[in-house]
Amino acid sequence: MDWIEEALGIEPDIQAKILTSVVVVVLVMLLRWSIIRYVTSKVVEGDGEDAVYRARKIVTYFAFVIIAITLSFVWIDAFDNFATYLGLLSAGIAIALADVLKNMVGWAYILSRRPMSVGDRVEVGGTQGDVIDIRLFRFTLMEVGNWVGADQSTGRLVHVPNGILFTEKLANYTEGFSHIWEDLPVLITFESDYAKAEEILRRILAEQCPDVEATAGKKIRETARRYHIRVGALTPTVYLSVKDSGVLLTARYLTESRSRRGTAQEIWRAVLDSFGVESNIELAYPTYRIFRPEG
Repeated sequence: MDWIEEALGIEPDIQAKILTSVVVVVLVMLLRWSIIRYVTSKVVEGDGEDAVYRARKIVTYFAFVIIAITLSFVWIDAFDNFATYLGLLSAGIAIALADVLKNMVGWAYILSRRPMSVGDRVEVGGTQGDVIDIRLFRFTLMEVGNWVGADQSTGRLVHVPNGILFTEKLANYTEGFSHIWEDLPVLITFESDYAKAEEILRRILAEQCPDVEATAGKKIRETARRYHIRVGALTPTVYLSVKDSGVLLTARYLTESRSRRGTAQEIWRAVLDSFGVESNIELAYPTYRIFRPEG
């Protein structure tokens, strides 16, 4: 290797370290590729995709950790003063890479406490979406809502730094419950038969809303006990109140977080069809009434 030293001015010990580093990186990446290929080959197509995704992530993280530790031993000569070196290095990194470190700690928090997982629908920092990827420095959301005006995808991917979890509140729509409460307001005129309208609306809810108590009631109550949440009746109901333009009937029901728009549409179709054949029930809208004195 003398010709390398003469041509590039690289000393033999540095050459050895470079060669060792290249060999380590190549071997570790080959091992990573082999493990991922083996795991993928054992999974039937269309089944176990989540397991493959998690395995790929875990193997990749371990590969980079092994590379970083090995290269540290290769390039740091003064390991007898390693504590001093590590202290100075840590102080410099903490100042220069504060945001990066916060994102890494956020990633560790996500893995350990699991406030969200891939596939969850969350809202953080004013952005709502489905979690489709979690990485060392950020997680990615498939955005829903925004200008669409409903809980449906906008087609945009939003990359959010992990550190935001320490400064912003995180709302998880699907953790534990997978169902959320939805209120659907139906305003009818004061002259309408509100008792009959309420009866019709209750019937529609019984027909259109799934029986959550039978399908997911057990899971919901188990989650409630784990988080010390008080859960009452899971059946839909109707509340009555009075507004400026009429009588407000509020239908309250449980629905899957990703089915809010579809469920509301079916309920509204049934409401319009049912109220349309009733001569004594009319939907209300903002109106003004002017009374002129006689004479």
